[in-house]
Amino acid sequence: MKAYSISASLFLCIISSAFQPFHDTQLADAPSTGSSIANKTNISIGTNDDTVMLPSLKPYTRLVFQKTEHIKAAPGTKSVLFNKTGQKLYAMNLEGMSIYEFNQANRQLQREFKFKPTEGTGWDYETNKPMASYEEKPVEACLSHDDKLLWVSLHNAASIVPIPTEQVIGYKADTSNTSVKRKKIYIEHAGSAIKDSIQVPVIGTGLTPKIIARTADSKHLLVSNWHSHSVSVLDTDTAAFPYAKTVSTVRVSAIPRGIAVDDQRKKSYVAIMGGAAITVINNDTWARETDIPVASNPRHIVLTDNGRLLVSYNKLARIACIDPIARKTLFTAPTPAQPRTIALSKNYKFLFVTCYSSDKVEVFKLNENSFTRVASLPCKGHPVGVDIFEDDNKLEAWVCSYNNGTINIFSFEKKL
Repeated sequence: MKAYSISASLFLCIISSAFQPFHDTQLADAPSTGSSIANKTNISIGTNDDTVMLPSLKPYTRLVFQKTEHIKAAPGTKSVLFNKTGQKLYAMNLEGMSIYEFNQANRQLQREFKFKPTEGTGWDYETNKPMASYEEKPVEACLSHDDKLLWVSLHNAASIVPIPTEQVIGYKADTSNTSVKRKKIYIEHAGSAIKDSIQVPVIGTGLTPKIIARTADSKHLLVSNWHSHSVSVLDTDTAAFPYAKTVSTVRVSAIPRGIAVDDQRKKSYVAIMGGAAITVINNDTWARETDIPVASNPRHIVLTDNGRLLVSYNKLARIACIDPIARKTLFTAPTPAQPRTIALSKNYKFLFVTCYSSDKVEVFKLNENSFTRVASLPCKGHPVGVDIFEDDNKLEAWVCSYNNGTINIFSFEKKL
């Protein structure tokens, strides 16, 4: 087994390669060969802006359901996340203490990132009591720096970790800042006997970190901390180990979960799942600005193209559209029980909702003043996470089910 630790110079090399898209594609898709990228340590990262430009998709106004596919995942998959090109999907396997990387085109597992477990204290959500567990339980994730970094929240470790998404070939040992805690990750490549391992830095947050969101330029991360009733704001610096540090801790009124970042208005919106509010954070000062009163138990939140907020209400079995400037709810729609993660299509016209205990995935068309349900699809195993792949002709909703270790792929044909 090859063991690597990420040095600041090599980390800089990985991130700076975002400005060489053709090389990136070859490197990301190539098998481990033992060749080294260690010599490319002097390339400047320039700015943190995410620079990959994607072609615009053809317009469409309707979705026609085509089929459902099922692929094997791992125990307790909590969330899924596509990279911006849609070529790769990352699945955070909370109970499996691992992350799967899937290829969208062939539906195959490419790599598994598996944490070395260490004893920790978890939380029993049925009894509302602490329980013996392990620290390395991935919950949610966020990609930054042109998808070169996968930031993952660890449920029982009060921290997040940055994982490089490029092949880990030829890393030098990191001898800098020995006071920083590290986590060991084993990497298995599908179809290969080669196994690698890396050490990634542990970056402290509050207790029980959940959602990770970022600003468009990748310079800041926001993390909702369930049991600390706070949001951690971190500065990123890919040239300086451990690559991020907390610059603000924003206290909120109750348990937070979903986060939506509005770069145009320089606001961040946090769903207070333990209460009945959306907290507004000022992105210039990273301080709490105000609370928007809403219905109780908002879980997930996404931003539309016109600055509105879409919210799922877990206990109320509803979704809503909210005007954050007027501070009022514009319209709502009922869903099956326990709507969890929501995801918008690339044209901001269709909303996908996972409904946990009812084993449903709901699809709504977003109108100016209402939601219209366009599909209600069975999805066994308690669906919880969802993300969207699109090309000119089709849309795929990849949904992870927590109880049965399955990712369900719902395919739709696009129509004008």
